[in-house]
Amino acid sequence: MAARFLLLLGVLAFLCLSPASFLHGGSVGFDGNPGGGGGGGGTVRRPNERVMTKIDCGWECKRRCGAHSRPNRCLRVCGTCCLRCNCVPPGTSGNREMCGTCYTGMTTHGNKTKCP
Repeated sequence: MAARFLLLLGVLAFLCLSPASFLHGGSVGFDGNPGGGGGGGGTVRRPNERVMTKIDCGWECKRRCGAHSRPNRCLRVCGTCCLRCNCVPPGTSGNREMCGTCYTGMTTHGNKTKCP
């Protein structure tokens, strides 16, 4: 019984005295630079991941839906697609393949393409 208590006490002491970077998986900060930091400007990077920058979905969808016959509907659907896929294709129509399978594969309940 005393051996278990001493082992538990030793593990707790080790965790309390170890550096914080060991507990958080290394010294890579949120902006991807070694040594911490934090001025990432909206980018988040974990080890072995590419950097994804958030785009301004409101502005991009206004550009995309500018010539649409039903702009309110287009803006609503475009906003959903942009948040999920983090991409809005160039131009006011077409070019959906530029955003990959996330954008082209999204469908409605009626099995029609969702994203404009």
